[in-house]
Order: sequence, then structure tokens, then C-alpha cells
Amino acid sequence: MQTQLLTFQNRVNQTLKQYIAHYCEQQLGETQHFFEAVEYATLNQGKRLRPALTYAVAKALNTPLEQVDSCACAIELIHSYSLVHDDLPAMDNDDLRRGQPTCHIQYNEATAILVGDAQQTMAFQILSDDSHLQPIHALEMISLLSKASGPLGMIGGQVLDIASEGKVITADQLKQLHNHKTGALIQCALLLGAVQSTNYAEIKPGLVKLGELIGLAFQVQDDILDIEGNTKTLGKPQGSDLALDKSTYPKLLGLANAKTYRDQLISEAQKVLQELPINSLFLNQLIHFIAERKH
Repeated sequence: MQTQLLTFQNRVNQTLKQYIAHYCEQQLGETQHFFEAVEYATLNQGKRLRPALTYAVAKALNTPLEQVDSCACAIELIHSYSLVHDDLPAMDNDDLRRGQPTCHIQYNEATAILVGDAQQTMAFQILSDDSHLQPIHALEMISLLSKASGPLGMIGGQVLDIASEGKVITADQLKQLHNHKTGALIQCALLLGAVQSTNYAEIKPGLVKLGELIGLAFQVQDDILDIEGNTKTLGKPQGSDLALDKSTYPKLLGLANAKTYRDQLISEAQKVLQELPINSLFLNQLIHFIAERKH
């Protein structure tokens, strides 16, 4: 599994680097420093799980990977932009991300805001400009990504996350929060890999369910690692959720029950995957990795 994941990571990293270089070549005036910041915030040792999910589904459905490179880059740019903005003083006020100073610490707050804005808009430009995509497929991809990353998806989840700080919320409310904040982009990653398949309409509901389960399991493990992990391994401050009094699964269920819930989600995800017409050992292994990861 690690070999395949590394292959996907290298592929999306190289393609992202090419896209950023392409935009840098067309820079306006004295913006070289800005594109250095974009590269810093994008090519910084991320796990690239979302692009890996996109590539894995495409590969399992016999879609050539060059036809999903733009999708893989777009969803990673959206994820990276969300992290840049999450780290800002007005949000989580973190000074460490992926083992490096956060963008606003390395550069400045204004630059970080603009870097996140640039990453978000670049994601949609990459999809709309990709000559490998049929227009009908590009339109569906843009629709999926905009919904998953917007107020009905990730941003909506972030709003709920901020609103829940310092409060005790119900299990249903916490599930809704994380289905939007984390699950929406993971669902989108799976769907982006399937859009060009002739079976897309048939398998879409199953992929949506799979993405919901994986997304929740991913977030529960994140909550657990905030307690049990360490800053060096995590690449970000350990205990930051506790410091901000965020709503988390260990806080709601207790640590032991949170782990049990995570394992239940993983088992359900594996069952859903088995029912889909997708034969991918890597996807099955990646589902395991989500629960076992240490960062």
C-alpha cells in the first residue's frame, strides 16, 4: 500500500509543481515572492490522501490517470487552502503545519490570506482549462468540487465547528459538523475519480456513502491523535482542539468509545466498498490506513 500511495503522492506533487510554475511564468509585476508562498503552502509534505482516493477510483475504473491529474491537483489545492486559512490568527491561530511554520508565520497574515484565495481559484481554473476532459465531465467536476468546498460543504462545516467551541453538542450535531467539514471533500475525491466512467450514475450513491464513512473515521482518528499524538509526529500542535475547547468525539464519547466508533466506521466502509463494482486492494488498504495513521 505504501508503494502505491507514494506513487500517487509523487504524481500529484509533480503535477502541482508544474501548474504553479506555469502560473508563476505569467506573473504580474513583482509577484515572484507571492508564488514562492503559494508553493510553500502547497508542496509541504502533505499526506495527499484525497488525491490518492481520486487516483485509486479512476485506476479501478480503468480511467487513464492523466485524465484525473487536474482533479487530483484541484482537490489538494482546495484542501491546502482550507489549512492555510484554518491556521490564521482569526481561526485556529496555529504556528505549525506539516512540521513547518504556518504560512502566516513564514510570510505574513495578508500573504497567507491571499495564498489561500489563490489556491482556491487555481483549483477551478485547472479543471476548466484541462484539455483532457470532455466539457460535460469538467462541468460535473467543477459542480462537485464547488459544492463540497462551499457553504453546503467544507465551509459550512467550519462554521459549525467555530459555533460549537466551548459547547456540548449532540452526537447528531457532531456528525453533521464533520460530514461537512471533513467528509464532503473526501466524498468529492472519490466521485471525481469516477465521473468519466460509464458507470458513474450507478456507483455514485455507493461512493457518497463510502466517502461519508471514511470522512467520519478520518475525523475521529484526528480527534484521537489530538490527545494521544505528539507535535513532532503530527506536524502540528498536539492538543490544539483541547486548547480551543472544540467539539470532538473523545470529548463527547470518551476516548475508548471514540476508538470503538472509529473501528465500526472502518468496518462499515469496507462492506460498502465490497458492494461497489470497484476492485481495488489499494482502496481497501487505504481505509485501514486512515484508522491506523499516526499523523
